[in-house]
Amino acid sequence: MSTTRNRGKQSNDDTLFSTKWIDIIKEATDDLCYLLTRGYPESSALQLVGHKYRLNKRQHDALARICCNHIKVEERKSTEINSTNLKGKVIEIDGFNLLILLENALSGAYIFKARDGLYRDISSVHGTYKRVTKTEEALCLIGNVLKELDVSAVRWYFDQPVSNSGSLKTRLLELSNTYNFSWEVELVFDPDKVLAKSERIVVSSDGWIIDHAKKWFNLGAFIIENHIKSANTITV
Repeated sequence: MSTTRNRGKQSNDDTLFSTKWIDIIKEATDDLCYLLTRGYPESSALQLVGHKYRLNKRQHDALARICCNHIKVEERKSTEINSTNLKGKVIEIDGFNLLILLENALSGAYIFKARDGLYRDISSVHGTYKRVTKTEEALCLIGNVLKELDVSAVRWYFDQPVSNSGSLKTRLLELSNTYNFSWEVELVFDPDKVLAKSERIVVSSDGWIIDHAKKWFNLGAFIIENHIKSANTITV
């Protein structure tokens, strides 16, 4: 599997997410969350607010990931598990979701703390996954943190149709064997549906998965806030 230099950050991001624009995006976020809470369709509300504040595609993508209606925020909090309750538990991870988030955080890309407390990035796989220079560091960080939290086992789920998922699985199992991470790795056609039906504690920042999961842990936030002090986080 080929390796690219870094993940996520584009050349004009420092301008798009400068202090001036963050203030504007905060206002846009307030407006969009208001509309979503009152039942407006997400796509039309997002288009309306994005047009009002003249946001470009990157800013528009960030806005979509930050916002959530207030009812869902409370519902998600009600099923969230605290880190102190993970000892001896089995964790099931939305693989590309968590890995790409932490690759972004370690690469210096902007990470957005959404209204539901989850961190999200504005990059995507688009059918092909390529390792970056921070991939190994991200994986080892995840493994070491979960060992510290004393979970009993970890099951990763990756999208089988995504190119290079097979070689990524091989590397995860090698790391697990080397560092005793107690990892299982499964390639499935639709990890979202598998995780949504899980009886275990789920790790993902995907809102749809969290809304359907019985229990979830905000591992991305836990790692970013406690172990990646250099992360470019934006909270609106």
